[in-house]
Amino acid sequence: MDVLIKIAQFLLSLSFLIVLHEFGHFIAARIFKTRVEKFYLFFDAWGKKLFSVKKGDTEYGIGWLPLGGYVKISGMIDESMDKEQMKLPPKPYEFRSKPAWQRLIIMLGGVTVNFILGILIYIMIAFVWGEDYVRPNDVKNGFTVAKTFKSYGFKDGDRIIKINEKAPFNVLDVNKELFLKDIKTITVQHPNGNTETITLPENVGKTMWNEGILFPFQPRALAVIDSVVPKSPAAKAGMQKGDQILSVNNTPVTYWDEFTQKVDSTSISIGLLRNQDTLSVVMTPKILNQKGKRYQIGVSNFGEDTFITQHKDYSFIQSISRGNRMGLDKLQGYIGQFKYLFTKKGAGEIGGFISIGKIFPAKWSWQAFWGITAFLSIMLGFMNLLPIPALDGGHALFVLFEMITGRKPSDKFLEYAQITGFVLLMGLLLLANGNDIYKLIKGWL
Repeated sequence: MDVLIKIAQFLLSLSFLIVLHEFGHFIAARIFKTRVEKFYLFFDAWGKKLFSVKKGDTEYGIGWLPLGGYVKISGMIDESMDKEQMKLPPKPYEFRSKPAWQRLIIMLGGVTVNFILGILIYIMIAFVWGEDYVRPNDVKNGFTVAKTFKSYGFKDGDRIIKINEKAPFNVLDVNKELFLKDIKTITVQHPNGNTETITLPENVGKTMWNEGILFPFQPRALAVIDSVVPKSPAAKAGMQKGDQILSVNNTPVTYWDEFTQKVDSTSISIGLLRNQDTLSVVMTPKILNQKGKRYQIGVSNFGEDTFITQHKDYSFIQSISRGNRMGLDKLQGYIGQFKYLFTKKGAGEIGGFISIGKIFPAKWSWQAFWGITAFLSIMLGFMNLLPIPALDGGHALFVLFEMITGRKPSDKFLEYAQITGFVLLMGLLLLANGNDIYKLIKGWL
């Protein structure tokens, strides 16, 4: 049932975004009296379709191949590759007969709708649901810090006071900002009460990416067990949910990170507090990976009750400003992470439909649905702006070239460019969904 809810949300969001994206092209074409022959949700590959109806000059329909959608504009070299039409003399209602500035607006109609839609949804989210956030002083035990960041001067238990000399609105965004933005300094209060401003090395986001440290700062949790894996060393030793870990090999521990650092390959003795009783259990951890560098005993702590969440409601006027800021932040963040895709590691991280579907929650939530849809709308707008033939950005690039130079690319050139772009996009699509399938199979094995 959980999978069906994810699929339903994904299909609803995807269909909504595709229809509105194509409507952006459609309405711009109609404004300039350009004929639109087809308006399709999904692709009617090989002429196969689930539904169609013709109204005026336009055929509206739903294709069988759910890889996107399209509008077929008369007199334009697009994914339909209608060569016969292009051999005939241009007609006044065709795309190729329109001035370059009109063709540019038609080409950018889809991405314009995507960006406006994303911001409008964020405005609605801010107005209807407000926003949760965590203030710097509301992280109860400070942060657990990754080893690499300790070399910069951070310590377990640090409280983050400022990021780039400004108090953060939501201190839990620190990892995202480090990864996507240009963060030069972080001011912390160490466990001993001293305050220090730490200067970060350049390209800290690249270091996080290369070393797989996407969450260098995590709210510090007490050493209390949330769950025990059946048949694990901990389960066999009698450890239970709710047990508080007091010591490892007679060394006192208070926090979960102190406990995990003491789990190694040797037999360990763990002191526990269960209700009012003090217990001691002995076990030998098992190897977590083939290299034998990490070990586990089969217990987890999910970091519950490690921070206090505040809530902020927005008036309609306030939500306009906040929604715009949220949309721009998402766009900036997506552009920031896009650079990591052009690496050897990035190629393996590209995700397809399964990856997108997984970001939807297993329980239906309109707030989550609209938040993800707004992000996907921003993402779709940016991706379509890329100067790749067969995408809106590629078409727009050729029109801009014509406007600047006064020379229009030949139909043959545009035809070859369209084919090249289509092959490239299909390759990326196969790579992305191939990665998804590989990860899925790997998870089953």
